[in-house]
Amino acid sequence: MKTRTKTIILLVVLILLAGLFYQRYFFVFGEGAKAGTMNYFVKKGYMFKTYEGRLIQTGIRAPAQGGSISSNEFIFSVTDEKVAQELSKNAGSYLELHYKEYLHALPWRGVSVFVVDSVLSAKPVAQ
Repeated sequence: MKTRTKTIILLVVLILLAGLFYQRYFFVFGEGAKAGTMNYFVKKGYMFKTYEGRLIQTGIRAPAQGGSISSNEFIFSVTDEKVAQELSKNAGSYLELHYKEYLHALPWRGVSVFVVDSVLSAKPVAQ
């Protein structure tokens, strides 16, 4: 009877640990779209080579903050090779990207919790 109780407790603990691991690293916390001009896109890493990029989003601050033009940066990772090739091809363009947000990053998925999974549209920036 003691062995059976220990086995049940061990199984429950393993299931809870597996659920916690899934929730922290594989549960999609949010999905959305961001638009802006891609600042850079690079493949880098020591052990796991991942694609990392930065999108510059321009906007106007509220009058209480001075009413000036401001910009926000959207730092993201890419896991799909086809999406990475499309982003490389459109460097410097105005892009609309679809992304998934995870709670924590994994080394083979990139350094960001935001993972871009598709390019919705790409328009060259007028000079």
